[in-house]
Amino acid sequence: MKISTFAICFRSLTIVAVLVSHASAQAPAQTNPAEAYYRQGIAAEEAGDPATARQAYLEALKANPRHANAEYRLGQLKINYTKVAEKGREAKFGTVMVPEFKLDQATFKEALDALQMIVEKQSKEEVMTNFILQDPKGALAESKITLVLKNTPARGVLQYLLDQANAKARYDEHAIVIMPR
Repeated sequence: MKISTFAICFRSLTIVAVLVSHASAQAPAQTNPAEAYYRQGIAAEEAGDPATARQAYLEALKANPRHANAEYRLGQLKINYTKVAEKGREAKFGTVMVPEFKLDQATFKEALDALQMIVEKQSKEEVMTNFILQDPKGALAESKITLVLKNTPARGVLQYLLDQANAKARYDEHAIVIMPR
């Protein structure tokens, strides 16, 4: 079976076209600054840093005023700014490792005080913890905590405390607010 010169040229051009389109699809952010800023914004948002995310989306829109995704994410960030920031504060608190946490029939307040001291010590005072109890009926104050944990992230220790006291937490700008469920 003979293959014509035309068929060989056509196949070669097709292969080249596929390779070129594949290569350009692999690195849009490298050739497109708007896309690079947009991806930085997404990464910052996922890391819980809304200020950096906002700036990156604005830079993306400066590079390409018609970047619809950056415009959309910027709008969503305006709506969800506090939730993104809360996520960042929770993540920062959660990165502190608590080498050992032992309590035997401690009050919930004593447990939070102990966790606060350990977190500040382990983070070399980079993570300053301020717990605020919103407990108008005194339900949390009566809770007794017994717990033994080793090498646990601070977020995990707090979650164990919250579960035993039937409480929940909110990571505000200057405090972790604890309230009954």
